[in-house]
Amino acid sequence: MARKTKKMLAVEERFRQPLEDMLPEMVTEQGLTGTANYLGVSKATLGYWLLKFRIDVRRVALAPGDTIQVNRIK
Repeated sequence: MARKTKKMLAVEERFRQPLEDMLPEMVTEQGLTGTANYLGVSKATLGYWLLKFRIDVRRVALAPGDTIQVNRIK
């Protein structure tokens, strides 16, 4: 587990859940800029947090009518 900064702990306390659990879904739904704005941090800080928690962010381009499914392996 990565050590957490005071800012990380403050965000976790405000949203009442661990960053490593909430970041993947938030980034998927809102994108990097939207997530950073929602959390009240810069995009650079968000990028650092994603690196620290080893959360991989990828872009996918879909043609009209295409779908994608993401499966989590536990």
